[in-house]
Amino acid sequence: MKPHWLSVARGIGLGVMFLFLSSTVARGAELRVLSTTAVQEVAAELGAKFERVNGDRVTFVFEPQGTMQKRMAGGETGDILIFPAQAIEDLVKSGAVAMNDVRPFARSSVGVAVRRGTPKPDISSPEAFRRAMLSAKSVIIGDPARGGLATPHLFKVFDRLGITEEMKHKLIYKKVGGAAGNVQAMAETDSNMGVGQLSEYAPVSTMEIVGPLPGDLNLTSLYSTVIVRGTHDAAARALLDFMRTPEAAAALRKQGLEPAFP
Repeated sequence: MKPHWLSVARGIGLGVMFLFLSSTVARGAELRVLSTTAVQEVAAELGAKFERVNGDRVTFVFEPQGTMQKRMAGGETGDILIFPAQAIEDLVKSGAVAMNDVRPFARSSVGVAVRRGTPKPDISSPEAFRRAMLSAKSVIIGDPARGGLATPHLFKVFDRLGITEEMKHKLIYKKVGGAAGNVQAMAETDSNMGVGQLSEYAPVSTMEIVGPLPGDLNLTSLYSTVIVRGTHDAAARALLDFMRTPEAAAALRKQGLEPAFP
């Protein structure tokens, strides 16, 4: 099965891929960033701080990978991309972006969170996680149709643990991506548990993180940044430099992520 981004690049042609990525570049000090929801909160925080320090304007568009793929194929443009490293590698291979413009940014793990004030289940081993899933009344996860990384991985975990059929009637799909989807799900359902990117639980005041999936059940994803080919604005590089500072590293850890830079 071809990676989504490489399929898009091949499907619409290299020239068209180049055009829809680079046709709208930052003019002066206005930057447009297309980003996955896994790093939404920290990217928005750092962007706002960068604006205050540099006086430049940064506009973010946040979507799960699959949804962003569709938007880009439909003409969505930006100056900077923040996506899973594999997706950016596929864009490098297609010629849409340059390898020397790619910078590792953050690592995110898949894990469990519960409604604040409710008991935290034991997930210290694969068997303990299995029991926790079977004991849960319902579990909130990302909508697979939106193309995130966590849900397909979770389906593989359920299959490995032999609980796919048992989990089918328990799953509640978030209506929107990112932390906002978890906030909404907590408000609109009586579910006490979610499984997904830990970075999408850290900002949610109504939830508490239990921890990452145990052992080799876990999935840790690398997210990278890249300047779109054809963008030469110094402000774009200044923003990415700001996103690799000690202040940025502290902000990443606060939001349940690990810095992927020194």
